[in-house]
Amino acid sequence: MSGKTKRFLIAIGIPTLYAVVLRLFFGIDTWMDLFSVMSITFLFLLPIIVGTLTVYLSPREKAKRIAYRVFTPWISVLLFLVITLALAIEGWACWLMILPVYLLASSIGGIIGGYLKTQKISDRLNISFLVLLPILIGPIESLIESVPGTYKAYTYIDIDAPTERIWSNVTRVHEIPVEDDKGYLTRMLGFPRPVKAELNFEGVGAYREAIFTKGLVFHETVTEYIDNRRMTFDIKAYPHEIPSTALDEHVVIGGDYFNVLNGTYELEKLPNGLHRLHLYSNFRMNTTFNFYAGWWGKWIMKDIQNNILQIEKKRSEAN
Repeated sequence: MSGKTKRFLIAIGIPTLYAVVLRLFFGIDTWMDLFSVMSITFLFLLPIIVGTLTVYLSPREKAKRIAYRVFTPWISVLLFLVITLALAIEGWACWLMILPVYLLASSIGGIIGGYLKTQKISDRLNISFLVLLPILIGPIESLIESVPGTYKAYTYIDIDAPTERIWSNVTRVHEIPVEDDKGYLTRMLGFPRPVKAELNFEGVGAYREAIFTKGLVFHETVTEYIDNRRMTFDIKAYPHEIPSTALDEHVVIGGDYFNVLNGTYELEKLPNGLHRLHLYSNFRMNTTFNFYAGWWGKWIMKDIQNNILQIEKKRSEAN
Protein backbone atom coordinates (compact mmCIF):
# COMPACT_ATOMS: atom_id res chain seq x y z
CA MET A 1 0.00 0.00 0.00
CA SER A 2 1.43 3.37 -1.04
CA GLY A 3 1.83 6.23 1.39
CA LYS A 4 -0.79 8.30 -0.42
CA THR A 5 -3.34 5.50 -0.26
CA LYS A 6 -2.64 4.97 3.42
CA ARG A 7 -3.10 8.66 4.20
CA PHE A 8 -6.35 8.75 2.22
CA LEU A 9 -7.71 5.73 4.12
CA ILE A 10 -6.75 7.37 7.41
CA ALA A 11 -8.46 10.61 6.33
CA ILE A 12 -11.67 8.70 5.57
CA GLY A 13 -11.49 6.00 8.24
CA ILE A 14 -10.90 8.10 11.36
CA PRO A 15 -13.84 10.50 10.80
CA THR A 16 -16.11 7.55 9.93
CA LEU A 17 -15.08 5.67 13.07
CA TYR A 18 -15.56 8.85 15.11
CA ALA A 19 -19.11 9.21 13.75
CA VAL A 20 -19.98 5.58 14.54
CA VAL A 21 -18.61 5.83 18.08
CA LEU A 22 -20.50 9.07 18.69
CA ARG A 23 -23.72 7.51 17.36
CA LEU A 24 -23.35 4.61 19.78
CA PHE A 25 -22.54 7.05 22.60
CA PHE A 26 -25.58 9.23 21.87
CA GLY A 27 -27.79 6.14 21.61
CA ILE A 28 -27.18 4.84 25.16
CA ASP A 29 -30.63 4.74 26.79
CA THR A 30 -29.44 5.67 30.27
CA TRP A 31 -27.99 8.93 28.91
CA MET A 32 -31.02 10.02 26.89
CA ASP A 33 -31.61 12.98 29.22
CA LEU A 34 -28.17 14.34 28.31
CA PHE A 35 -27.48 13.09 24.79
CA SER A 36 -30.01 12.54 22.03
CA VAL A 37 -29.68 11.44 18.43
CA MET A 38 -32.68 13.68 17.70
CA SER A 39 -30.75 16.86 18.43
CA ILE A 40 -29.13 19.71 16.56
CA THR A 41 -25.82 18.58 18.06
CA PHE A 42 -26.00 15.18 16.40
CA LEU A 43 -27.76 16.08 13.17
CA PHE A 44 -25.88 19.27 12.29
CA LEU A 45 -22.69 19.56 14.35
CA LEU A 46 -21.52 15.95 13.92
CA PRO A 47 -21.34 16.03 10.08
CA ILE A 48 -19.50 19.37 10.22
CA ILE A 49 -16.87 17.78 12.45
CA VAL A 50 -16.69 14.70 10.20
CA GLY A 51 -16.07 16.95 7.18
CA THR A 52 -13.49 19.01 9.04
CA LEU A 53 -11.55 15.93 10.15
CA THR A 54 -11.71 14.32 6.70
CA VAL A 55 -10.02 17.24 4.98
CA TYR A 56 -7.74 18.15 7.89
CA LEU A 57 -6.29 14.62 7.94
CA SER A 58 -5.71 14.70 4.18
CA PRO A 59 -2.46 15.77 2.47
CA ARG A 60 -2.08 19.53 2.25
CA GLU A 61 -1.85 19.55 -1.56
CA LYS A 62 -5.27 17.90 -1.78
CA ALA A 63 -6.79 20.10 0.90
CA LYS A 64 -5.97 23.14 -1.25
CA ARG A 65 -8.53 22.09 -3.88
CA ILE A 66 -12.07 23.39 -3.32
CA ALA A 67 -13.67 20.36 -4.97
CA TYR A 68 -11.76 18.07 -2.62
CA ARG A 69 -12.94 20.02 0.43
CA VAL A 70 -16.57 19.96 -0.69
CA PHE A 71 -17.00 16.39 -1.93
CA THR A 72 -14.47 14.16 -0.14
CA PRO A 73 -16.32 14.42 3.22
CA TRP A 74 -19.27 12.79 1.47
CA ILE A 75 -17.29 9.53 1.37
CA SER A 76 -17.04 9.51 5.17
CA VAL A 77 -20.75 10.31 5.50
CA LEU A 78 -21.77 7.56 3.07
CA LEU A 79 -19.54 5.04 4.86
CA PHE A 80 -21.17 6.06 8.12
CA LEU A 81 -24.56 5.49 6.47
CA VAL A 82 -23.60 2.01 5.24
CA ILE A 83 -22.19 0.94 8.61
CA THR A 84 -25.19 2.12 10.64
CA LEU A 85 -27.59 0.44 8.23
CA ALA A 86 -25.58 -2.80 8.19
CA LEU A 87 -25.47 -2.90 11.99
CA ALA A 88 -29.17 -1.89 12.24
CA ILE A 89 -28.19 1.14 14.29
CA GLU A 90 -30.25 3.42 12.05
CA GLY A 91 -33.14 2.84 9.69
CA TRP A 92 -33.34 3.66 6.01
CA ALA A 93 -36.17 6.16 6.53
CA CYS A 94 -34.14 8.27 8.97
CA TRP A 95 -31.13 8.29 6.68
CA LEU A 96 -33.10 9.40 3.64
CA MET A 97 -34.44 12.34 5.62
CA ILE A 98 -31.17 13.48 7.16
CA LEU A 99 -28.80 12.67 4.30
CA PRO A 100 -29.18 16.06 2.53
CA VAL A 101 -28.31 17.81 5.80
CA TYR A 102 -25.35 15.52 6.45
CA LEU A 103 -23.90 16.02 2.97
CA LEU A 104 -24.26 19.81 3.12
CA ALA A 105 -22.94 20.07 6.68
CA SER A 106 -19.98 17.79 5.93
CA SER A 107 -19.05 20.01 2.97
CA ILE A 108 -19.11 23.04 5.27
CA GLY A 109 -16.85 21.11 7.62
CA GLY A 110 -14.59 20.21 4.70
CA ILE A 111 -14.15 23.89 3.85
CA ILE A 112 -13.27 24.58 7.50
CA GLY A 113 -10.84 21.66 7.56
CA GLY A 114 -9.22 22.89 4.36
CA TYR A 115 -8.69 26.31 5.86
CA LEU A 116 -7.13 24.86 9.01
CA LYS A 117 -4.87 22.64 6.91
CA THR A 118 -3.71 25.22 4.39
CA GLN A 119 -3.20 27.86 7.06
CA LYS A 120 -1.07 25.33 8.94
CA ILE A 121 -3.18 25.62 12.04
CA SER A 122 -2.08 22.30 13.48
CA ASP A 123 -2.62 22.78 17.19
CA ARG A 124 -3.73 19.35 18.41
CA LEU A 125 -5.53 20.99 21.30
CA ASN A 126 -7.87 22.74 18.85
CA ILE A 127 -8.65 19.48 17.04
CA SER A 128 -9.19 17.63 20.33
CA PHE A 129 -11.60 20.36 21.43
CA LEU A 130 -13.47 20.07 18.13
CA VAL A 131 -13.83 16.29 18.54
CA LEU A 132 -15.16 16.69 22.10
CA LEU A 133 -17.53 19.53 21.18
CA PRO A 134 -20.67 17.34 20.73
CA ILE A 135 -20.14 15.80 24.18
CA LEU A 136 -19.83 19.29 25.68
CA ILE A 137 -22.77 20.83 23.80
CA GLY A 138 -25.14 17.83 23.98
CA PRO A 139 -26.00 18.25 27.69
CA ILE A 140 -26.43 22.01 27.20
CA GLU A 141 -28.89 21.44 24.35
CA SER A 142 -30.78 18.93 26.50
CA LEU A 143 -31.53 21.76 28.95
CA ILE A 144 -33.38 23.63 26.20
CA GLU A 145 -36.98 22.43 26.14
CA SER A 146 -38.23 21.57 22.69
CA VAL A 147 -41.35 23.52 21.72
CA PRO A 148 -43.89 21.26 19.99
CA GLY A 149 -44.93 22.64 16.62
CA THR A 150 -48.32 21.97 15.03
CA TYR A 151 -48.48 21.73 11.24
CA LYS A 152 -51.23 21.33 8.66
CA ALA A 153 -51.05 19.11 5.57
CA TYR A 154 -53.70 20.08 3.01
CA THR A 155 -54.60 18.11 -0.12
CA TYR A 156 -57.55 17.89 -2.51
CA ILE A 157 -58.72 16.13 -5.66
CA ASP A 158 -61.51 16.76 -8.22
CA ILE A 159 -63.91 13.87 -8.82
CA ASP A 160 -66.53 13.35 -11.53
CA ALA A 161 -69.12 11.34 -9.63
CA PRO A 162 -72.37 11.80 -7.64
CA THR A 163 -72.14 13.15 -4.09
CA GLU A 164 -73.46 10.02 -2.37
CA ARG A 165 -71.08 7.73 -4.22
CA ILE A 166 -68.04 9.83 -3.32
CA TRP A 167 -69.09 10.09 0.32
CA SER A 168 -69.59 6.36 0.66
CA ASN A 169 -65.98 5.85 -0.48
CA VAL A 170 -64.82 8.45 2.03
CA THR A 171 -66.49 7.04 5.12
CA ARG A 172 -65.50 3.44 4.35
CA VAL A 173 -62.47 2.54 2.28
CA HIS A 174 -62.58 -1.11 1.29
CA GLU A 175 -59.50 -3.32 0.90
CA ILE A 176 -56.81 -1.56 -1.15
CA PRO A 177 -54.84 -3.79 -3.55
CA VAL A 178 -51.08 -3.24 -3.72
CA GLU A 179 -51.32 -2.11 -7.34
CA ASP A 180 -53.60 0.79 -6.33
CA ASP A 181 -51.08 2.13 -3.84
CA LYS A 182 -49.53 5.31 -5.27
CA GLY A 183 -47.74 6.52 -2.14
CA TYR A 184 -44.33 6.86 -3.75
CA LEU A 185 -42.56 8.77 -0.97
CA THR A 186 -43.88 6.65 1.88
CA ARG A 187 -43.05 3.49 -0.06
CA MET A 188 -39.50 4.72 -0.62
CA LEU A 189 -39.17 5.46 3.10
CA GLY A 190 -40.51 2.01 4.00
CA PHE A 191 -43.62 3.38 5.70
CA PRO A 192 -46.71 1.19 6.12
CA ARG A 193 -49.18 1.39 3.23
CA PRO A 194 -52.97 1.85 3.70
CA VAL A 195 -55.11 -1.30 3.71
CA LYS A 196 -58.66 -0.17 4.56
CA ALA A 197 -60.76 2.14 6.72
CA GLU A 198 -63.89 1.10 8.62
CA LEU A 199 -66.56 3.35 10.19
CA ASN A 200 -69.12 1.84 12.59
CA PHE A 201 -71.83 4.46 11.91
CA GLU A 202 -72.30 7.92 10.37
CA GLY A 203 -72.41 10.63 13.02
CA VAL A 204 -70.61 12.37 15.86
CA GLY A 205 -69.00 9.87 18.23
CA ALA A 206 -68.53 7.25 15.53
CA TYR A 207 -65.37 5.17 15.59
CA ARG A 208 -63.29 4.84 12.44
CA GLU A 209 -60.32 2.55 12.11
CA ALA A 210 -57.75 3.32 9.40
CA ILE A 211 -55.66 0.20 9.04
CA PHE A 212 -52.18 0.15 7.50
CA THR A 213 -49.66 -2.62 6.98
CA LYS A 214 -47.00 -3.42 9.60
CA GLY A 215 -49.48 -3.14 12.44
CA LEU A 216 -50.12 0.62 12.16
CA VAL A 217 -53.70 1.60 13.02
CA PHE A 218 -55.15 5.11 13.24
CA HIS A 219 -57.93 5.09 15.83
CA GLU A 220 -60.28 7.86 14.76
CA THR A 221 -63.22 9.35 16.67
CA VAL A 222 -65.64 11.52 14.68
CA THR A 223 -66.08 14.94 16.32
CA GLU A 224 -68.07 16.66 13.56
CA TYR A 225 -70.29 15.10 10.93
CA ILE A 226 -72.46 16.59 8.17
CA ASP A 227 -73.65 13.89 5.82
CA ASN A 228 -72.19 14.13 2.32
CA ARG A 229 -70.34 17.34 3.23
CA ARG A 230 -67.93 17.19 6.14
CA MET A 231 -66.36 14.75 8.59
CA THR A 232 -63.77 15.70 11.21
CA PHE A 233 -62.10 13.14 13.45
CA ASP A 234 -59.50 13.00 16.19
CA ILE A 235 -56.68 10.57 15.50
CA LYS A 236 -54.76 8.37 17.91
CA ALA A 237 -51.88 6.07 17.05
CA TYR A 238 -50.46 3.93 19.84
CA PRO A 239 -46.75 3.13 19.50
CA HIS A 240 -47.07 -0.04 21.64
CA GLU A 241 -49.32 -1.53 18.95
CA ILE A 242 -46.69 -1.10 16.24
CA PRO A 243 -44.00 -3.83 15.99
CA SER A 244 -40.48 -2.46 16.57
CA THR A 245 -39.50 -3.61 13.07
CA ALA A 246 -42.29 -1.65 11.37
CA LEU A 247 -40.87 1.87 11.70
CA ASP A 248 -37.64 3.50 12.76
CA GLU A 249 -37.95 4.53 16.42
CA HIS A 250 -37.38 8.18 15.54
CA VAL A 251 -40.30 8.37 13.09
CA VAL A 252 -42.87 6.23 14.91
CA ILE A 253 -46.29 7.86 14.59
CA GLY A 254 -47.59 8.63 18.05
CA GLY A 255 -44.08 8.46 19.47
CA ASP A 256 -41.96 11.10 21.16
CA TYR A 257 -41.29 13.17 18.04
CA PHE A 258 -44.17 12.79 15.56
CA ASN A 259 -47.90 12.52 16.20
CA VAL A 260 -51.01 12.98 14.05
CA LEU A 261 -53.75 14.92 15.84
CA ASN A 262 -56.84 15.09 13.64
CA GLY A 263 -58.13 15.00 10.10
CA THR A 264 -60.99 16.47 8.08
CA TYR A 265 -62.78 15.53 4.86
CA GLU A 266 -64.81 18.20 3.08
CA LEU A 267 -66.79 17.64 -0.10
CA GLU A 268 -67.42 20.72 -2.23
CA LYS A 269 -69.61 20.92 -5.35
CA LEU A 270 -67.90 22.89 -8.12
CA PRO A 271 -69.70 25.07 -10.75
CA ASN A 272 -68.56 22.74 -13.55
CA GLY A 273 -70.48 19.82 -12.06
CA LEU A 274 -67.44 18.12 -10.52
CA HIS A 275 -66.85 17.65 -6.81
CA ARG A 276 -63.71 18.71 -4.98
CA LEU A 277 -62.77 16.43 -2.11
CA HIS A 278 -60.58 18.18 0.45
CA LEU A 279 -58.52 16.26 2.99
CA TYR A 280 -56.35 17.94 5.57
CA SER A 281 -54.72 16.88 8.80
CA ASN A 282 -52.97 18.49 11.72
CA PHE A 283 -49.87 16.88 13.16
CA ARG A 284 -47.31 17.71 15.81
CA MET A 285 -43.50 17.63 15.72
CA ASN A 286 -41.54 17.70 18.95
CA THR A 287 -37.85 18.26 18.21
CA THR A 288 -35.30 21.02 18.61
CA PHE A 289 -35.11 21.22 14.80
CA ASN A 290 -38.79 21.49 13.86
CA PHE A 291 -37.81 23.87 11.07
CA TYR A 292 -36.51 20.81 9.21
CA ALA A 293 -38.54 17.95 10.71
CA GLY A 294 -41.82 19.81 10.12
CA TRP A 295 -41.04 20.09 6.40
CA TRP A 296 -40.52 16.33 6.16
CA GLY A 297 -43.62 15.61 8.26
CA LYS A 298 -45.78 17.72 5.96
CA TRP A 299 -44.34 16.02 2.86
CA ILE A 300 -45.03 12.55 4.31
CA MET A 301 -48.58 13.39 5.39
CA LYS A 302 -49.38 14.89 1.98
CA ASP A 303 -48.11 11.76 0.28
CA ILE A 304 -50.35 9.58 2.48
CA GLN A 305 -53.36 11.83 1.87
CA ASN A 306 -52.87 12.15 -1.88
CA ASN A 307 -52.62 8.37 -2.08
CA ILE A 308 -55.97 7.94 -0.30
CA LEU A 309 -57.64 10.65 -2.39
CA GLN A 310 -56.55 9.02 -5.65
CA ILE A 311 -58.00 5.70 -4.49
CA GLU A 312 -61.31 7.36 -3.53
CA LYS A 313 -61.46 9.17 -6.86
CA LYS A 314 -60.80 6.00 -8.88
CA ARG A 315 -63.47 4.04 -7.02
CA SER A 316 -66.06 6.83 -7.12
CA GLU A 317 -65.69 7.37 -10.86
CA ALA A 318 -65.65 3.64 -11.60
CA ASN A 319 -68.91 2.71 -9.85
